[in-house]
Amino acid sequence: MKSITSHLIRVLVVLTFSVPLIASADLPDFTEIVAHSQNSVVNISTRTRIKPSESQQFEIPDLPEGSPFGDLFDKFFDRDEIERRHRDAQSLGSGFIISKDGYILTNHHVIAGADEVIVRMVNRREFVARVVGSDEASDVAVLKVDGEDLPTLKMGNSEDLKVGEWVLAIGSPFGFDASVTQGIVSAKGRSLPSDNYVPFIQTDVAINPGNSGGPLFNLDGEVVGINSQIYSRSGGFMGLSFAIPIEMAVDVANQIKETGSVSRGWLGVLIQEVTRELAESFGMENPHGALVAKVLDDSPAAAAGLQVGDVIVEFNGKKVLRSSGLPPLVGRAKVGEESHLTVIRDKHSRNIDVMIAQLPTSITQAAFSPETPQPDEQSALGMKVETLTGEARKKLKLNGGVQVVEVDDYGPAIEAGIQKGDVITMIDNREIESIDDFEKVTAELKSGKSVALLVQRRSGPVFLAIRPEES
Repeated sequence: MKSITSHLIRVLVVLTFSVPLIASADLPDFTEIVAHSQNSVVNISTRTRIKPSESQQFEIPDLPEGSPFGDLFDKFFDRDEIERRHRDAQSLGSGFIISKDGYILTNHHVIAGADEVIVRMVNRREFVARVVGSDEASDVAVLKVDGEDLPTLKMGNSEDLKVGEWVLAIGSPFGFDASVTQGIVSAKGRSLPSDNYVPFIQTDVAINPGNSGGPLFNLDGEVVGINSQIYSRSGGFMGLSFAIPIEMAVDVANQIKETGSVSRGWLGVLIQEVTRELAESFGMENPHGALVAKVLDDSPAAAAGLQVGDVIVEFNGKKVLRSSGLPPLVGRAKVGEESHLTVIRDKHSRNIDVMIAQLPTSITQAAFSPETPQPDEQSALGMKVETLTGEARKKLKLNGGVQVVEVDDYGPAIEAGIQKGDVITMIDNREIESIDDFEKVTAELKSGKSVALLVQRRSGPVFLAIRPEES
């Protein structure tokens, strides 16, 4: 009995001391990555000359030596204070060397508007950098310093990253050079409201002001992204940081170096998310894809025959899970080359080829102003509609439609999110050009089944799912 007890104690002791050792053995060691990479990561400081407003501008006249007015101006005006008004604004960021002859990648917002850019390496060697070019849409900038045989970093592939994988950042938060932080990949392909063309890598790596423009590494020591933004309510790190995929950054950098500008593909559609209710109305088992709410005139989409109500589920063989996933794919498509789309139309899948064009510098949308109510009205689905005036149709570039003038406090319309002033142009894939169309289509709807309803608002077209009440 004593021998059995002593044996159990030895087993427990072994297990007690073995578990922490096994757990610690699974944790990554970042020391080798840092040793090989930190010399290629640079601190970037900028200086911007701030001029006073016109009301503050005052120049002391150039008076002759010995002029009696010289003492008078010195008495009433502080020359040093006037000079200080032409002060310098400074900012800090990070970057990394991508070529031995001195090309450096960083963020556009790090160097935007700077009059002088200073690059400092870990060994405190400093350069005055030239801004080769930058792209605000992708937040990528290219700098050039005069150097030879500078240490560079190896580029990786962000598409190979897996959610949950360890990643490492090196940068200069708050000016603390070569600071190292680590974390995991939280998500891929994130779309942020202000950056439609960048499929961000989301991580929980600690990123703070000054980290912007620095590299994000995988465990092989390869750069997989450029740290660009954080989500914060306090201004400091809160566990949500976002990096630009390195493939996109390198592509932008190459275009800047070769042509001085960045070319992006354009399809010419306004899209929205597919909700569960809309998916049901389109005969889809699960919500996915990008729902076309509007096809712009004279666009590649219009030429290819894309229609309002189409759901784009694949672009060049890549699945579109959310509407936010489509713009980055289109943006990276080759201008002047044919792309292949798979869409759901009338509850069936079909393939469409489209010739991608260059993204215009600006695309305007028609504004909408409510018109005086017309006498021709009709009530259905918990709302009252009227004929749309010719002037409103002209402003919205619509051939028809009916305008919502009243929404009941209870009923399908308010539950679907329909608002007073909305212009209904399509119900259940059937165009609504008049009150008669509205009356006929709503009368044929089956109760309890969701159908898609397209409305035009001041902000643009949007699909809503409406479910007629069961009788």
